[in-house]
Amino acid sequence: MKKALVIFSGGQDSTTCLGWALKRFDKIETITFDYGQRHSIEIAQAEKIAKKYGVGNIVFHMDTFAKLSDSALVNKDRDINEKHDANESLPASYVPNRNALMFTIAHAYAQKIGCDHLVTGICQTDYSGYPDCREVFVKSLEQSLNLGSERDIKFHYPLMFLDKADTFALAKEEDVLESVIELSHTCYNGDRSKFHDWGYGCGECPACKLRENGWNEYLKREEK
Repeated sequence: MKKALVIFSGGQDSTTCLGWALKRFDKIETITFDYGQRHSIEIAQAEKIAKKYGVGNIVFHMDTFAKLSDSALVNKDRDINEKHDANESLPASYVPNRNALMFTIAHAYAQKIGCDHLVTGICQTDYSGYPDCREVFVKSLEQSLNLGSERDIKFHYPLMFLDKADTFALAKEEDVLESVIELSHTCYNGDRSKFHDWGYGCGECPACKLRENGWNEYLKREEK
């Protein structure tokens, strides 16, 4: 039996990856992280989506980043549209070492529940410029974590070289497009009061703009 653990935020990318995994593995579990993110509504959405598809969902609670980081994702007093204080080449939403810690915990949990596959929606093509979203980083971490545990857990990142329009197309192909639009949450401001063709969100933050632009491009490609 092929068993996979999906790192599951409840956003567009991870929901698409859940659909991708459901067609390729015999057993699926999901893991969600509550790290004090300002858009914590995504945690509730992750639970709803996991329930819809009949997969287990565990939430790990961490207050680490609130103490370590000045990221706008964990500090509501920061402007999400500004540059990062510690590194102006990065957006304010960047959370240092977030992915490294999440992968480490997910890798450990995968060992506990007997998963040999770890699926993530990480992407370096159409993203906010986070250095820990690059393939070279993920491959390095995969090797290090497996060396440190004498395991061979395979990392899968089906969105790595897709843009947001491609991701919408993949969601349709994997039969989760409806859930992506109606249930997933990406908006950094945690706004689910406004519904758009592409889903819920404030429509102004970087995550919403990226999603909206991807949706419009997806529709253009569908028309051809």
